[in-house]
Amino acid sequence: MNKDLSTGLLLSASLALSACGKAPEPGSTSAVATETSAVAADPATDAKAAKVPQIEAKNWPLQPSPIARQPAVEEKIKALLAQMSPEQKVGQLIQADIASVTPQQVRDYYLGSVLNGGNSAPGRDNRVGPKAWLELADAFWQASTDTSDGRPYIPVMWGTDAVHGHSNVKGAIIFPHNIGLGAMREPKLLRKIGQVTAIEMQVTGLDWTFAPTIAVVRDDRWGRTYESYGEDPALVASYAPEILQGIQGEPGSADFLRGNHMLATVKHFLGDGGTIDGKDQGDNQHSEADLRDLHGLPYYSAIKAGARVVMASYNSWYGEKMHGFQPMLSDVLVGRMGFDGFVVGDWNGHGQVKGCTPTDCANALNAGLDMFMAPDSWQKLYDNTLAQVKDGRISMARLDEAVSRVLRIKAEMGLFEQVQPSKRPLAGKFDLLGSAEHRAVAREAARKSLVLLKNNQKLLPIKAGSKVLLAGDGADHIGKQSGGWTLSWQGAGNKNSDFPNGESIYAGLQGALAAGGGSVELSENGRFTSKPDLAVVVFGEEPYAEFVGDRAHLAFDDSRALQVLTELKAQGIPTVSVFLSGRPLWVNPELNQSDAFVAAFLPGSEGGAIADVLVRAPDGNIRFDFQGKLPFSWPADATGKPLNIGDTDYKPQFAFGYGLNYQDDVVVAKLSENSGISADLVVNFSRYLHAGKAVSPWQLHLIDGDQVTIVTDPQQQSATGALTSKATDRLQQEDSILLTFNAPATAAIAHAQQQQIDLARQANGDMVLELEYQLLAMPEQNGKVQLGMRCSADQPGCETQLDFSAYFAGQQGKGWQQLKIPLRCFTENNKAFDLTKISHPLLISAGKGLQLQLARVRLTENEGNGICGGGQ
Repeated sequence: MNKDLSTGLLLSASLALSACGKAPEPGSTSAVATETSAVAADPATDAKAAKVPQIEAKNWPLQPSPIARQPAVEEKIKALLAQMSPEQKVGQLIQADIASVTPQQVRDYYLGSVLNGGNSAPGRDNRVGPKAWLELADAFWQASTDTSDGRPYIPVMWGTDAVHGHSNVKGAIIFPHNIGLGAMREPKLLRKIGQVTAIEMQVTGLDWTFAPTIAVVRDDRWGRTYESYGEDPALVASYAPEILQGIQGEPGSADFLRGNHMLATVKHFLGDGGTIDGKDQGDNQHSEADLRDLHGLPYYSAIKAGARVVMASYNSWYGEKMHGFQPMLSDVLVGRMGFDGFVVGDWNGHGQVKGCTPTDCANALNAGLDMFMAPDSWQKLYDNTLAQVKDGRISMARLDEAVSRVLRIKAEMGLFEQVQPSKRPLAGKFDLLGSAEHRAVAREAARKSLVLLKNNQKLLPIKAGSKVLLAGDGADHIGKQSGGWTLSWQGAGNKNSDFPNGESIYAGLQGALAAGGGSVELSENGRFTSKPDLAVVVFGEEPYAEFVGDRAHLAFDDSRALQVLTELKAQGIPTVSVFLSGRPLWVNPELNQSDAFVAAFLPGSEGGAIADVLVRAPDGNIRFDFQGKLPFSWPADATGKPLNIGDTDYKPQFAFGYGLNYQDDVVVAKLSENSGISADLVVNFSRYLHAGKAVSPWQLHLIDGDQVTIVTDPQQQSATGALTSKATDRLQQEDSILLTFNAPATAAIAHAQQQQIDLARQANGDMVLELEYQLLAMPEQNGKVQLGMRCSADQPGCETQLDFSAYFAGQQGKGWQQLKIPLRCFTENNKAFDLTKISHPLLISAGKGLQLQLARVRLTENEGNGICGGGQ
């Protein structure tokens, strides 16, 4: 592959690293290289000659550990190991999810840590208040420190994905995602963000975050692109020390990992941003030199800055899963990079190692993984790991090495001297969550993250006295502007009321314009009561996280905003687009219909930051100028082909580092609207029906016997009249559809080009099919209501139906409701059903009399309230 321009900087930095390495730990099974040369010859030629390249540790720069071991800590570890039974040692290496473990089990199995996954929260309520978090932290701590049976005193740790603030907890500040922070080009501000995050986490009793992500993303189709600071390894490497030391403090200082600071994690080691086609958990086939020079650089800077936990990555390198890859986990990470903390796994990631399952994986521990993240598999994994220790498949030396690494970090954190979470200095100070001071930091970051792509006729900044129309589904939606990993894993289902310390873009614009005598009219669909001076349209991607966000292309496939922009332009109204996204996307049609275009990425809970930059002060002065520069190259087509600074054939729409400000006099000419992909490849996997209308490329079909009628008009009737559809009003004109069954029939969502989609991974990720509906009447004579799916046409009979008759019988007359059906329900009902070839993601079959009003059908996450039918 082509080298990044920063490779030269990388090699200089590599050569500058100290050649003094850390000796292997006593009893280590790691084959640690001891060469003292900083950089060996590039093995590219050998790699090409070999079918599968090998990692040669000597090719990686040698760096010493920046943190000297403390004699008192080492004596404590030695004393603890002497007291601990094999059962207690194994327990320290197992991390269970709070949804699958109780405080009593933490005590019974001597567990060393717990976590809350993206959809785990106290009482299984993702929007529970902070008090419940603190109470549960106390319960786990008290269970782990009960020494009444003579066990040694070893407190539990609680880890969480605080990836953009303490984002699992209602009321906490939500910072911009990393992609926006990378656009700031201001690493020092990351230190403040880390400090705020550490403080707010400790308010709720937690002491460990699985952040920061320091991936260097080379394919923007990856669903975790927004978790990266950018495509340039030098940029990411400059950010890693600042966010890390903001969270942890500086090594050698009295408050390192203590006081207002806490434990962080750098992730995911290594190469997660370079998988083939950007596939999450996929295979990285970069050369060893590129693995080192592109993906490894941020880890050198992070370890030098005091990283104490590294998370192993899901991805593989030429088929070798990182969770079980000793050359990287031991020979390179420990032997060459100077890492002296512990390696934690990702969510059941050890189960993907060859020869392993989530409940049985000696291979990962022997390769250098120190702590299993075993959210729901922990109990059987504990039993199997203990058995493997006792029969010698895991040596006592390796077990003691891993346990020592965990205990060393607990000692450095001061956990052995800590009191229970609720009695710590910051605990329970709930007024610190989203405090004015913390909001100011988030607002500063959000406004500095904005990138101005276009400002023709210098439409921006807006005069404070202007009359503005604010349109688009992101205009008054804090959840959408915050993205995934916000209160829940996917960030779906969040309302503005779930952010008591947040502000929407609408609220911010309203305040800024009112201060200057102006006004704003909010209208999602762009219709207005009186003609505005200009319109601001806020739109973009729906929230997502991890593999759910993987894409086959980079075409923005939601045409609603384009329709609004086109209609406004036709009326002579100047338009400003504010685009919310977790990555650059091909939006040339929207860019052409916009006089000004702002890439806002995912700015978080401080929507007022948009107005800070877009609207002039009442006295006419510019309050804040644009500062952001693109951290990722913006594509000129939608193919999704990797596009990175330094490529030999580098032809972006907007280059890495591009970003206008108010002093620039740049006119963006009309852009090509040739996407580079055929329209039938633009498959929208997750949104099937919105505002009562099928979302391209999906259609609503009325199936009457063997005849199919496609719904194209506000009123439609099936072939014999068995089923009719009618556009109806809910909140706005014709924003829902009423289905009336005059005889047995089926309404279906189907692909317009009869293509298939693969929903197997979404099923594994516990995604649900969600219907937003209102039941007006049930079928006559206790008739059935079934909801199902259908496979492709080349698989006759590949269909499954779930009986929801009893469920719907209890919903009549209750107004608008949401129904969530886990995808796994469809395969549980029919074991032969093939989720990899879905042609019809929804079938509604019923007898005469059913009247069902639908507003939306989509895929979203299961927040514990999904059902498979029946009377639930």
